[in-house]
Amino acid sequence: MKIGIVILNWNGLALLQRYLPSVVLHSQEHTVYVADNASTDASLSWVKEQYPSVKIIEMDENRGYAGGYNVALRSVDEEIICLLNNDIEVTENWLAPITTLFRSDVTIAAAQPLLLDDKRRTHFEYAGAAGGYLDRLAYPYCRGRIFDQVEENHQQYNDSTNLDWASGAALFVKKKAFLEVGALDEAYFAHQEEIDLCWRLRHAGYKIAIATDATVYHLGGGTLAALNPRKTFYNFRNSLYNIVKNDHSANWLGILFLRMVLDGLAGLQFLFKAKPAHFMAILKAHASFYGGLRTMLQKRQEVKRYAKKTSTKPEVFSIVYQFFVKNRSNYQSVK
Repeated sequence: MKIGIVILNWNGLALLQRYLPSVVLHSQEHTVYVADNASTDASLSWVKEQYPSVKIIEMDENRGYAGGYNVALRSVDEEIICLLNNDIEVTENWLAPITTLFRSDVTIAAAQPLLLDDKRRTHFEYAGAAGGYLDRLAYPYCRGRIFDQVEENHQQYNDSTNLDWASGAALFVKKKAFLEVGALDEAYFAHQEEIDLCWRLRHAGYKIAIATDATVYHLGGGTLAALNPRKTFYNFRNSLYNIVKNDHSANWLGILFLRMVLDGLAGLQFLFKAKPAHFMAILKAHASFYGGLRTMLQKRQEVKRYAKKTSTKPEVFSIVYQFFVKNRSNYQSVK
């Protein structure tokens, strides 16, 4: 089973110089691609000179995470594709557990490795930790990370388990299943596209999994820092998109309303913390959400056409309540 490892890049020369060597070194039986989102730095010339074995996919404009990968994956023939951030250091033999996992169950369509923090290697990394889940209100959380509280890794999550979503920082997906559910939604541009994709894969009857014996180290914030209001904008808007497209329960409108109320409270909290730019980002996120609502309702009907009747009940109704009211800040305490 061959894997196509696709690294999306935009003006990331320094990150490629730091992280690409480990990917090339530890992926020699597979194919490494750099998909470039119209960089203006020396990224491509450096890759071509230093790593001629790496295949280059060039795009004529910055299409973001979703659009960039959708274009790039048309040029990738491998059965399994890894969507890998350009700020990931991989470890020796990291791909063997992944191929074993996919061979073990044909219903697995997407998976991730264990994500540890490159800046603090004893701890999980925010973007995916030991696998992602959603509460009833579509707030994402992870085994190893609740909101901004990240746990130290004591191998407490080394068991195999089904996930709600796998991290887009190092997302392995079957190309056939990826195309079957319509690829990544380019309306998202950045952030939470992998959650939407995995939710649609689950609707189609596939499983999302983790190979905990495969480890990578993620720098995080390599493209858009955590404190950037643009990240706040995308996360809030795209999370609402996820509910409209993928929550097919009878009371989804009530869930959407409650979520928007909680968004308002989050905005007030930003104001109290003297972060007006993030408050404005939430307002803009809601305005953009209303602007795209009609399109998302159409996509909801598209998903319903292939969705199975089976569904899983979220382990947690409200991670916000568990974290801010019950003061529970790790996965074991909230599940």
